[in-house]
Amino acid sequence: MEVLKFGFKYWKKQLHMAILIQLCSYIAIICDLMLPLISEMFIDYVILDNHGKTDNIFSFMLNGKYGEIHSMKLFFSLAVLFMTLLAIRLILVYFKNVNSQKLGVKIETELRKATFRKLMELDSETLSEYNTGELLTTVNSDTVMYKELFCTMVVRILDSIFVLAMCIYLLSTINVTLLIIPLILMPFFAAALFNFRRKARENYKNIRACNSEMSLTVQENIEAVRLVRSFTNEEVEKQKFGKSNEKLKDAYIKQVNLSSKFEVVFSTIKQIAYIGSIAISAVLVIKGYILVGFLVTSSSYVLKIMDHITQINNTLFIMQQQIVSGHKMIDFLNCKSKVPDVENGADITNKPNISIKNGYLVIDGKTVLKDINLDIPYGRRLGIVGGTGSGKSVLLESLVRIHDLTGGVIEINDKDIREYSLDSLRENFSYVFQDVFLFSNTIDSNIAYSEPDIERRQIVQAAKHAQAHNFIKELPVGYETIVGERGFGISGGQKQRVSIARALLKNAPVLVLDDSTSALDVNTERRLISDIKENYTDKTMIISAHRLSSVVDCDEIIYMQDGMIIERGNFNELMKLNGHFAKVYNIQEAERKSVVDFDALSEDIKREGVR
Repeated sequence: MEVLKFGFKYWKKQLHMAILIQLCSYIAIICDLMLPLISEMFIDYVILDNHGKTDNIFSFMLNGKYGEIHSMKLFFSLAVLFMTLLAIRLILVYFKNVNSQKLGVKIETELRKATFRKLMELDSETLSEYNTGELLTTVNSDTVMYKELFCTMVVRILDSIFVLAMCIYLLSTINVTLLIIPLILMPFFAAALFNFRRKARENYKNIRACNSEMSLTVQENIEAVRLVRSFTNEEVEKQKFGKSNEKLKDAYIKQVNLSSKFEVVFSTIKQIAYIGSIAISAVLVIKGYILVGFLVTSSSYVLKIMDHITQINNTLFIMQQQIVSGHKMIDFLNCKSKVPDVENGADITNKPNISIKNGYLVIDGKTVLKDINLDIPYGRRLGIVGGTGSGKSVLLESLVRIHDLTGGVIEINDKDIREYSLDSLRENFSYVFQDVFLFSNTIDSNIAYSEPDIERRQIVQAAKHAQAHNFIKELPVGYETIVGERGFGISGGQKQRVSIARALLKNAPVLVLDDSTSALDVNTERRLISDIKENYTDKTMIISAHRLSSVVDCDEIIYMQDGMIIERGNFNELMKLNGHFAKVYNIQEAERKSVVDFDALSEDIKREGVR
C-alpha cells in the first residue's frame, strides 16, 4: 500500500483524464459482455425455431418489429446490433489505449523529474552510498516500471474486477447453479497466487540488482576505455562483463521458470473450470432449465471469469517487479541529504569575509580536519599546501558545504554558512575542482556553463586569462570543437585550463583553485597564476597546490598535515621558519631548474623560422 499511496500523488495530477479513461473502459467492457447475449439469440431464435421467450436485455428484439423468429430480417437486425456494439467497443478501447499511454508518459516524465531533482539535491557523501548503476536504474528503468504500475497494472485489475462482477451477475440471471465451479476454484487460485507472488518479488529484486551491476560494469568500461587498453586488460574486463552477464541471464531464467510454472498451474485450473461449466450447462439444457443458446453464453461468461481471475493473478505476479521498483524510488526520494538546504535561508548580500573557528570534521569515523582556525577577509590571497591526504581539498569543499563540519563553525560576514541558502552560498564561489569534468559539448559551451548566453568576446577573454586561448584556436574548429565525453579529445592540462576559464567567467567573489594546475608545466602554471592575480585583483583567491611556487605571492600560506595546520605565515616568514614548507620548497626549486619551458622554446623556434 505504501507504493500505491506514494504514487497516487503523481497519478492524481491527471485524475480527470484517468477517470474518463476508466469510464470508457467500463463502457467497452459492457459492450463486450452484451455480445454473448446476442449470440444466444442467434442460436435460439434465428438458427433454431424456438418460440419460448428469452429473459435478457435484448428481449425487445423478439416483438416482431425487428423481424419474426427464424427469419432473415431478425438475423440482420441482430447482426446490426452485434456490429454496433462491437464498433463502440473497438472505438472506446482505441481511445482508452491511446490516452492511457499519453497519461503514462506524463506520469513517467513527472517521476523522472522528481528523481533527477533529488539527484541534484543530494550531497556528494550521500550520493556515494549509491553506485552509478543503481542511480541510472532508479532514474531510468524504475520510473518506467512505476508508471506501468498505475497506467497498466492497476487499470487491468479494475477492469478485471468489473468484468467479474458483471459476469457473476449475468450468470446468476441465467441460472445461479452456473456459479458453482468458479466459486469452488477461487480458493485454489488465491493459494497459488500467494505462493507465486512471494517468489516473484524475490526474483525481481535479484533481477534489478543484476541490472544495476551490469549498468555499472558497462559505464566503468566506457569511462576507463583508455586505461583498460593501456594496461592491455581487455580480457580481464571481458571476463568481468561475462560474469555480470551470466548473473543477469541466470536471474531472468529463474524468473522464466517461475512464470512457466505459474502459467501451467493457472491454465490447468482455468481449463477445469471451463470444462466443468460446459458440463453443468449441458445438464441444465437437457433438463430444460435453460435454452441451448445459453450454453454458449454461460460457457463464454465462465471463461471470461476464469480469464480475468487469471489476468488478476498474472497482473499481481508481474506487479512484483513494479513494487520492487516503487520501493527503490521511495527510498531514494525519501533519502535525506547529509548537507540539507535551510528553508528560507539568507542571501549573502555583501562581499564575503570568511572565517573558520575551531573547525573539526569526521568522515566515516576518520578525523580529516582538526582544530582549523582561519580568517580570510575579502580580497585576501590564501595559499594551502601540504602532502596528499593532508585535508586541503576537504577544507576547501567545506567552504561550499560539500561537507558540513562536525565541530566548530565556518562563518561568512559573521554568520554561520548553514544559515545561508545553498544557492546563495555557492554563487559566491568560482570553484575549480581537483578532478576536472568537462561536458560532452563544445569548448565554448563548457567555458560558458554558468552563463550560456554570454558573448563570445567574454568567453575568449576568460580563456586568455586561463592560458587556454592559444591551444583552442589551433584546434580544427576552435571554440566550436566538441571535447567528447568527460573531456576526451584534449589533454589533461588543456582540460584544466578550460575548467579554470569556466570558473573565471563565472566571476564570483571568491576564486578557489583546488590543485587545478597539476597537469601544467611549471612555467605555464606561473604565467596562469600571474595573469589571474593581475586581472582579478578585487577577488578573494584561495589556491591549494602541491607546487609551492604557486602560492609564493599569497598574503598568507598554511601548511597542512593530517588535517591540521602546522605552519602558517607569508612566504618570507615560512622560509625563515625553516620548517616543512621551506624544506619542500627548496627541493621543488632545485627540481624546477631542470625543467624546460616548452612553450617558450616553441615560440623561439617559430621566431627563428621567421628569420
